[in-house]
Amino acid sequence: MAVLVLALSPRAQFLAGGAMVNAAYRMQDHLHDYDFEHPNATPEQVWVEFVKQNELASKVRETFPRTTFHPVVAMLVCMDARIDTNELAGDTRRNYYIVRTAGSAMSLKEEEMLELAVANGVKLIVITRHTDCAAEKAMLKPELRAQYPALMEALTERDRRTRDFLERPVIAQRIKEGKLLVKVLEIDTKTEHLGEHHATAPPGPDAEVGH
Repeated sequence: MAVLVLALSPRAQFLAGGAMVNAAYRMQDHLHDYDFEHPNATPEQVWVEFVKQNELASKVRETFPRTTFHPVVAMLVCMDARIDTNELAGDTRRNYYIVRTAGSAMSLKEEEMLELAVANGVKLIVITRHTDCAAEKAMLKPELRAQYPALMEALTERDRRTRDFLERPVIAQRIKEGKLLVKVLEIDTKTEHLGEHHATAPPGPDAEVGH
């Protein structure tokens, strides 16, 4: 019966594919000989292991080539490694342009990159934040705000940058014509579930904040 459902239902096939991707990740989780967290590893040893992993992965891609799709979705996502964009959508087909930055902070070059993606056919832009973000935690500590001033400024300006992006003539016109949709969402880091983002004002440089 399950085989029949998979054969007839594209939605079931999509779900099964996403489950298999998740299972593949779980198969690798325990392979600690292949991770980079050995405390005594030198940078050169990490590099050698990285090259070995790339050789293995590229042989798989060479043996099993994949279909190339033109993306119609672009996502702005934090660089946090816990956010896996394949798992986020349960989709391995590379249907997405992915822009990653620290704390999902957008600068002028990211605005331009997303606008170029729209010019190339993107119809949906998903701008994300995520829970338990290290960059946002750093904003709450005066010593880290002082240590990383450029990052802190970028995080402080995120909401303004989003508004600026929406007001770019090409973006505003596409939205007005119903040819583009832009969503600002928050990712639950534990489950990668997308939910509504509620904008909050970041703390100022003299704000008193807890830990």
